[in-house]
Amino acid sequence: MAKVIYALCTLTSLTCAWLLLRSFVHNRYRLLFWSGLCFVGLSVNNMLVVLDKVVVPSVDLLTWRLMSGLVAVLLLLYGLIWAEE
Repeated sequence: MAKVIYALCTLTSLTCAWLLLRSFVHNRYRLLFWSGLCFVGLSVNNMLVVLDKVVVPSVDLLTWRLMSGLVAVLLLLYGLIWAEE
């Protein structure tokens, strides 16, 4: 059951990233761009969770997972602070 949940989380993050970036292309609001990049980073984070927990459980990817999540959140934080409409 956990494998299904991990896969659904990854697909949800990818879908959100795609929708946000597609909306950015049409509307050109910078906050959509930074939010889309954040969700791309969260998708990478979720993919690393799948790799860590399902594909290769013997390898510890915790550091990479934490770094990808940090980069994703920092991208959104940068966009929230510096994005001007």
